[in-house]
Amino acid sequence: MTTKTLALVKDAERLESRLKEIPAVPGVYLMRDESDRILYIGKSKKLRNRVRSYFRESQNLSPRIAMMVQQVREIEFIATDTEAEALALEANLVKQHQPYFNVLLKDDKKYPYLCITWSEEYPRIFITRKRRAGSAKDRYYGPYVDTGALRSTLHLIKRIFPLRQRPQPLFKDRPCLNYDIGRCVGVCQGLTSPEEYRKIIQKVAMIFQGRTQELLDLLAPQMEKAAEDLNFETAARIRDQIKGLQSLSAGQKVSLPDDTVSRDAIALAADNQHACVQLFQIRAGQLVGRLGFMAEIPRQPPLANGGQELSQSVVKDGQELSQLSVSSPPGQEGERGGVEAGAILQRVLEEHYQNVESVEIPSEISVQYELPEGEILADWLSNRKGRKVTILTPQRQTKAELIEMVERNAEYELARMQRLSDRNSQAMEDLAEILDLPEVPRRIEGYDISHIQGSDAVASRVVFIDGLPANQHYRHYKIKNPEVKSGHSDDFASLAEVIGRRFRRKEAEGKSKNEDELSDLGEPQELSNFSSVSHTISDKPDLIMIDGGKGQLSAVVDVLREMNLLEELRVVSLAKQREEIFLPGESLPLPTNSEQAGVQLLRRVRDEAHRFAVSFHRDQRSQRMKRSRLDEIPGLGHHRQKQLLAHFRSIDYLRLATPEQLAEVSGIGPRLAQQIYDYFHP
Repeated sequence: MTTKTLALVKDAERLESRLKEIPAVPGVYLMRDESDRILYIGKSKKLRNRVRSYFRESQNLSPRIAMMVQQVREIEFIATDTEAEALALEANLVKQHQPYFNVLLKDDKKYPYLCITWSEEYPRIFITRKRRAGSAKDRYYGPYVDTGALRSTLHLIKRIFPLRQRPQPLFKDRPCLNYDIGRCVGVCQGLTSPEEYRKIIQKVAMIFQGRTQELLDLLAPQMEKAAEDLNFETAARIRDQIKGLQSLSAGQKVSLPDDTVSRDAIALAADNQHACVQLFQIRAGQLVGRLGFMAEIPRQPPLANGGQELSQSVVKDGQELSQLSVSSPPGQEGERGGVEAGAILQRVLEEHYQNVESVEIPSEISVQYELPEGEILADWLSNRKGRKVTILTPQRQTKAELIEMVERNAEYELARMQRLSDRNSQAMEDLAEILDLPEVPRRIEGYDISHIQGSDAVASRVVFIDGLPANQHYRHYKIKNPEVKSGHSDDFASLAEVIGRRFRRKEAEGKSKNEDELSDLGEPQELSNFSSVSHTISDKPDLIMIDGGKGQLSAVVDVLREMNLLEELRVVSLAKQREEIFLPGESLPLPTNSEQAGVQLLRRVRDEAHRFAVSFHRDQRSQRMKRSRLDEIPGLGHHRQKQLLAHFRSIDYLRLATPEQLAEVSGIGPRLAQQIYDYFHP
């Protein structure tokens, strides 16, 4: 029989032996529980001293840290040569393992980024709310709090610099009007080289790096030289660019005594549930960017049961917020509203500066609260920048007033979040009353089907948590039923299939989490294979909403009854025509008012499920049409078609490619490349 390992705090001999093994050098330490799960990852200048401090009886630990220490069964360490290396390693490990007791901060997706796709031959510039982990060469700037200002800035930049204005070519053999009026350099027709176009994009990147003055200093001599060479057209174009850039930064002055120093200022506002962080970027006395981060503070610490999920992602304002668990070295607690503010600010700064270029790191960073590892962060930033970076906590005069301004903006955002949370709480309570639910439905799942007369049939699952969309839990399903095909649709059978795949039980106790997730993503499964073995459903919803009427609801009820889940899951349907809510077994809809807060919440779930299903259906139909066109090319199979479309992104760009460019794609040799080119250029 296996003997359980005692926690280190209860095994003094093993604890002392382990502490002696840890060297007094810079590095990273990992604390694990009885199930070998990582509880916390930290860094230190001297590993032995830091780890020992957690287990001193005289140490006044916060309740959360004390609870963590009670669960520690094993301590691992990784020694590094420098403190800066320890910081970088800790950040990478935290991202990889997501320990519950660390400050796990993710950028709030409700704020937009500006992306420059340096991985492409002709880089694109666009605004997005999704920071994809694609090519390492692509650069994301943000997240920007002021969406309107970002869009107007990009609009003005496209008027100042001749950039590609359209995502797809308008004509096959000639550029559009933008080229004729000097707004574009004819990228679609290859009228400019990739090298020349990248030089233009580099100037644009300098603006979003806060280097506008540096760009102005670069353009002024170019204008003078063009005038000296009697190239007045070029000189006039550069003059207009300079005027446009000056107008872009007009009215952005911030009153600081030294406007030659680039600095960032960061502050937060927090309550018992949320933390809103604002970071102001000031370059040469001008506010060039205002970035925002948000965090959800876990309501309860995890139990050391080794089997339950430690935390659940919480979503606010339409997107997943930062999952935040606060911890720091003992003796460095400086709590604000139950949150360790310094640790939050430290994590925001570490993650933010990891994703910027060295030239974007300012010489000075003003912080609202002292950082627990400020010296290590400053050394790391100084190494990256190649010159000294100072982190300070201003207490008086102008810099302190700047921090107060940043904090005030964070408080405005926090107040907005609180109002939104209160509104959604009322909607959930109203919906619970309408449906006679025992508790408010924190997690609502919505399902819908989309197709055109049976062709490209797909389904969607959307998830609302606390009344707001949780995009990270959304799922697409391709309908596998062979009876559903072009010319023959069956929404009832399609919904039954999707619900069956979502909630099918596992017949074996030993199935892994990954297998559970695969079933959730929509792997095919015969309805007759459902097992009635009693298992807890992962992420069980408090309410299931089906887009449709009594027929759609009945089909889903039959499946849940067959799976012995009808008593466990609450399901309703919402009909489009009259916004009527149907319950299982009831022939008449519930008597409701369409303007009730609960009904409006259900409508938002229904509309989001419909939107998500339709968008996926359009993607599937578009891909099928692209493939059908490429199917006409001899020797071009499905795998090579996927590689071509992944490389060129669209049929339009593929059609414009030369045989040499086509041959660069993996699996496409010179002979096949010529066949593809000849197909598009008969």
